[in-house]
Amino acid sequence: MAAVPAAILCLWMGETAMRSAGHTLVEVITVVLIICILTAVAVPRLNLAALSGARVDAAVRQIVTDLRRTRSQAILEAARNPTGFALIVNGTDSCNGYRIVNLRDGAVVAERAIPTDVRCRGGQRFEFEPLGNLSAASDTQLTISTENRAYRLGIVRATGAVSIDD
Repeated sequence: MAAVPAAILCLWMGETAMRSAGHTLVEVITVVLIICILTAVAVPRLNLAALSGARVDAAVRQIVTDLRRTRSQAILEAARNPTGFALIVNGTDSCNGYRIVNLRDGAVVAERAIPTDVRCRGGQRFEFEPLGNLSAASDTQLTISTENRAYRLGIVRATGAVSIDD
């Protein structure tokens, strides 16, 4: 009795092997329909808040890296540049970017954009002197946030060390 289904299977396999290598329109429509149904189920389950959180995480890491870079530039070029370097935030309430500036000649060393859904509040100007410390006129805090997450960056005035509080 088991030989009958096996024989039918062999006949069917032989017939499909003789068919052309293409797919019928019904097969293609069926596959597309299945993909559409799976997409309709999966898309509402995407966590868009996690994407927003990842954007603010990336922005915080970039700003911290550039604050440390600004401090390092001030220390490295202390012999030639007694005025130091500054990280200056563009905009007052919701910043759209920032730039690193050589305070001796005003040359822009680097410029970065911040995603539109990431907001910055607090400090606007962070000036590092040749010893790596913040100048007396500098701000010491910057808050970076989105709808779901917020980070506060703090800079120790005496040493220029950057810390992150979430």
